[in-house]
Amino acid sequence: MRRFLFTGWLFLAVGLLGTGCQRETPGPTGTVPDSLAMHWQPIDSLNARLPDGVRAFGGERKQLPLRAWYVLIDEPDPNIVTRVVVSDDTDRRETVSSFARELGACVAVNGGYFRMDVNPAGHVGLLMTRDSLWEPATRSVTRSDQRFATTRAAIGFTAEDEIRIGWVSTRNGRLYRWPQPPDHAPGEPAALDWALAKPWGVREALGAGPLIVTAGTTHVAAEDEVFFGTSIPDVHPRSAAGVTAEGGLILMVVDGRQPESRGVNLRELATLMRGVGAVEALNLDGGGSSALVVDGVLLNRPQGSTTQREVMSALVTSCS
Repeated sequence: MRRFLFTGWLFLAVGLLGTGCQRETPGPTGTVPDSLAMHWQPIDSLNARLPDGVRAFGGERKQLPLRAWYVLIDEPDPNIVTRVVVSDDTDRRETVSSFARELGACVAVNGGYFRMDVNPAGHVGLLMTRDSLWEPATRSVTRSDQRFATTRAAIGFTAEDEIRIGWVSTRNGRLYRWPQPPDHAPGEPAALDWALAKPWGVREALGAGPLIVTAGTTHVAAEDEVFFGTSIPDVHPRSAAGVTAEGGLILMVVDGRQPESRGVNLRELATLMRGVGAVEALNLDGGGSSALVVDGVLLNRPQGSTTQREVMSALVTSCS
């Protein structure tokens, strides 16, 4: 196995969770609660081995039932750096544990969406590492023979390792951020006004979506990002990334499709992320791809076991 390149993020196969979801729509299990009172506890066995700027937590809510984990990372600490990575293996797919082990990362989580029906795995959407644009953001998608110009959620890291989350497009090899995406709805494409776009000054970026928290409030932008018409709004295992008001990074996974944990829909995921301090957050690849590794330990149970799906890329944190 060759060493991984700091080159990208991963895309969940379109057919696994589909390509879309609807704005702030509950899953099929019923009404979305106003709050999810998770019983979060620090994972002392791990935290004792981690630097002060990295803390892991586990939580459960037996009423649903639900099990989740998150890591709070002091990204402003100069000794802690998070990057976007992609496998350079022949099939461009590795487990999250492999990413962490090969890069000596203290934290690793699966990243964006990828295609599993091609070899090597194919990336769809924004992928940028160390100022090199590997893949542009998705420019448009077609639904029922209608074209929708898209600006989808992405997480980026500046040269100073500051975290940026927002709606992003690419044009002529450059990244642009939007104050809001077009007001799309099923059957009703909206215009994309490039006069509203501003240059996005990051050196690494990972596109996924939809955005689920902005300015400290729940805002599931599934329709605007044209994720409607599929199963993504429903209950699934999930991964998410967010930023705190102090500039810290939150990485979370939620188990699903198991007796101990049913998973969450997008609005519930937003509630969980806000509950642990995220003021901006986006949904990452999910389903069987969701995996969070801390200090070499796989915290969750992907697909109900310790077997991890190989993914194309990840977010990894190095702690010196």
